[in-house]
Amino acid sequence: MKYISTRGNAPAKTFTEILLGGLAPDGGLYLPEEYPQVTRAELDAWRKLSYADLAFAVLSKFATDIPAADLQAIISKTYTAEVYNKGRADSDFEQITPLRTLEPGVHILELSNGPTLAFKDMAMQLLGNLFEYALAKQHDELNILGATSGDTGSAAEYAMRGKRGIRVFMLSPNGKMSAFQRAQMYSLQDPNIHNIAVNGMFDDAQDLVKAVSNDHAYKAAHKIGTVNSINWGRVSAQIVYYFKGYFAATQSNDEQVAFSVPSGNFGNICAGHIARMMGLPIGQLILATNENDVLDEFFTTGQYKPRGTAHTYETSSPSMDISKASNFERFVFDLVGRDGAKVREFWSKVEAGSGTADSVAFDIHHTPYWDALQQFHFASGKSSHYDRLKTIRGIYEEYGVMVDPHTADGIKVGMEQRRPNLPLICLETALPAKFEETIVEALSCKPERPAALEGIEDLPQRCVVMDADVVKLKAYVSANITH
Repeated sequence: MKYISTRGNAPAKTFTEILLGGLAPDGGLYLPEEYPQVTRAELDAWRKLSYADLAFAVLSKFATDIPAADLQAIISKTYTAEVYNKGRADSDFEQITPLRTLEPGVHILELSNGPTLAFKDMAMQLLGNLFEYALAKQHDELNILGATSGDTGSAAEYAMRGKRGIRVFMLSPNGKMSAFQRAQMYSLQDPNIHNIAVNGMFDDAQDLVKAVSNDHAYKAAHKIGTVNSINWGRVSAQIVYYFKGYFAATQSNDEQVAFSVPSGNFGNICAGHIARMMGLPIGQLILATNENDVLDEFFTTGQYKPRGTAHTYETSSPSMDISKASNFERFVFDLVGRDGAKVREFWSKVEAGSGTADSVAFDIHHTPYWDALQQFHFASGKSSHYDRLKTIRGIYEEYGVMVDPHTADGIKVGMEQRRPNLPLICLETALPAKFEETIVEALSCKPERPAALEGIEDLPQRCVVMDADVVKLKAYVSANITH
């Protein structure tokens, strides 16, 4: 299988060729030339598979240039009960992603039993092992440059710490994450981990990563790669749990389901979109935003209005405090019939935008694309601080289940938007322990946390604070790379 750029001006490449790179040379994002199709016979056979075997079945369709035995070994090493046992004592770790049923037809897919207690571990642990495999094959090194709004950073650092030939430079918005999230990242003392707190919002950090990625000479000379969800390896790994969740919530492959997904950078729900395009019977993809509702605005009005830092709000679901969703470009590529020229036209306006609250980058409402949008089975909605407190309280009182603020956003919007008689699967974002302040506000009690993470906020922390300046960032990276 070959991969092409959403902007249409880059040569087709293999899975391992794009694995370490991130953005395509033309500034676009990679996608398969065409989505592999899953037959009914395959769905029937996959229903009975373990998580690791299902991951191998799905990823074999994408990583066609990795020998099957090697891919099987990498996946078997990744998806084990030992790796995904950090969360709750009552979880079935052999399932890796157990389905928790709140009531008939309403479920939460547990994705947060990995090392950093967030769904990002589902893909990042695999990515770490894939990177190590590819670099060993090439006798090469990689300097990972990433940006995080909260959970990607720690998931990447825990997946890459101690990995041979890999260094991580992770940007995060200074002071904008929860105390637990900061401690998870900044307390790591591994010499190959570098934390950089950027003065600004997540979008400022993400813009810096893209600016470095688009400096092709610097990127090549310094062997820069990325682990953000712009990396195709991450998106492909996330497709797996949509299949697993579907099988767990249904009795046969004749049924349809709705997935509700808290969405900031559009990576998680993009994986769901691709699973549906492959043939998974998803009747509805429900996108939930917080007060930063740029994506909800697009799906309800057809207008895409990415905003600047001044118009991006700090909220109690901070991992979604994003106003320019990178992976949205992948979906738009499919929406416009895979027309790279049209994507270039749209994103030239996105990148030239003023960033004000009312600036429209593009509007599809009175175009054929609006009709096409309806064929992708998306619904959307938004959730506020009041909504998530109410949802956290309601779920706890009714079911005895504690959920984090992002998952609460997904449940609130999912319950509002799902079609009647369609089973609802809400994707979990993280364990409540990562957002203790909001849980205490909602429930007047502290969430449980794994014993190994007690007092993590009191550990010594190590990070560099920096303005959103690409020249300073490049100088820092260059100074900390030892050949």
